[in-house]
Amino acid sequence: MNVNLRSGMAVVLLVAMIAGCPVNGQTPESSRMLERAKSLELKTPYDPPPGDALEHHASGFAKVICSAVFITGLAPDFAAENVGYFTAPYAQRAKMGKPVVDRRRGTVTVSLPNGVKRVALYLGDQGCVTLPKGAKSVSFKPVKLKRGDPEAASRPWPLGDRVNDEPLPADIDSRKIREAVDAAFDPAGMTAAFVVTWKGRLIAERYGEGVTAQTPLESWSMGKSLTATIMGILIGRGVYDLWQPAPIPEWQTPGDPRAAIRIADILHMSSGLRIRAPQDPDYEAKGPYPDHLYLYTGSVDSFKYAASRPQQWPPNTVGRYRNTDPVLINYLNRLGIGKLGEDYLSFPQRALFDKLGIRTMVMETDPFGNFLTQGYEFASGRDWARLGNLYLQDGVWNGERILPEGFARFVRTLAPAWEADGRPIYGGFFWLNGNGDYPVPKEASYMAGAGGQYTMIIPSHDLVVVRLGHFKGSAPGEKSLKRALALLMEAIPTRK
Repeated sequence: MNVNLRSGMAVVLLVAMIAGCPVNGQTPESSRMLERAKSLELKTPYDPPPGDALEHHASGFAKVICSAVFITGLAPDFAAENVGYFTAPYAQRAKMGKPVVDRRRGTVTVSLPNGVKRVALYLGDQGCVTLPKGAKSVSFKPVKLKRGDPEAASRPWPLGDRVNDEPLPADIDSRKIREAVDAAFDPAGMTAAFVVTWKGRLIAERYGEGVTAQTPLESWSMGKSLTATIMGILIGRGVYDLWQPAPIPEWQTPGDPRAAIRIADILHMSSGLRIRAPQDPDYEAKGPYPDHLYLYTGSVDSFKYAASRPQQWPPNTVGRYRNTDPVLINYLNRLGIGKLGEDYLSFPQRALFDKLGIRTMVMETDPFGNFLTQGYEFASGRDWARLGNLYLQDGVWNGERILPEGFARFVRTLAPAWEADGRPIYGGFFWLNGNGDYPVPKEASYMAGAGGQYTMIIPSHDLVVVRLGHFKGSAPGEKSLKRALALLMEAIPTRK
């Protein structure tokens, strides 16, 4: 694969690789999977997203640079060369003007040859959002979050940042751990953060140039697992039941077949809604601009758009990695938080992040204040490790059950529709190592995001491993992560 990912096709190749899909040609297994899907397909129309593809790419480019500059603190030229290829493909950037950063106004403007300008606006704790064409502001009131802890530096990990420096047990090979960290930082991989915890204890970490333990980094689809976590909290509070039909308002008309889609089906990436996504095994890059990306770049009410998509298959029959599903869980999360009478934009900080010691997470929205955490979120390596440890500990933190009993098991259990497709790689907005793609036990599960973002949860070794990197280095970064994981398996004994 081209290390620099200098084309839109390279991005398709990368995300297809992450999704475990064949790319060139079809294997017998993929042919059977596609034939099975065709036999189950419903006769519903496909309406592609409106608008011009290059303008959508410009929307993504403006947002990516805005977030890189105002959230991560990267230099604009470095960001334009190295980060965020997923919604702003590298090859498309050459067709646009150089992003203009206005630090006083908190904007990034990208101009197109046809005179159209796409503007992304920095909103503080809600990150950056690309405005609709011609708009000067967003259609919601941003919220300032209370998330600082002046004593964090002196508090012990994980609620604080003071690390335990006591020697590790004799049966842990510290030299191998150091070798694993070195392996993770192959220069070509552009690793930005690598964090390892064992039994909840932070035992290794390193950061790239200009990055610290508090730097929020592009995380992409790891946010899907965060979206599931918020849903888990709402289930635990009795707002929803995992197996109930999803109460999406647009689906409640009598006779609407989508009313049968359960919350669990959506979490399993098997709602069956009809869109185009680069991870589809039969995706053709030459077709219309994919809805999967439009849900980031369209500058529309993403919840309403996702809810308007028709059924392609009956629910819980075909597994496909499509952004409609996490967007709709975020829709349900907003409705459920409203039922509790709580503020939507601050709820994750109060209900989850404050409890875990997470202070760097930035969850971005569309122009209507809807979280786009199917991939638009930023957090430090340490904060992703904290979230990973919540799942390693079965949803319990400091003696408090934050996630309902059984929810952590649900997200790491193979989704039935994916099993039927012959792909043992997806649970409930968490990936599974069912194909043994990584040199860790098959029971491991992980959060994953485009560009080489991972939070690996390995219960057999009491490990959580976080790797975050700049998008340009994702292909070699993937290889270096695998080398690092193999060394960690040698360094840490299996749980007795």
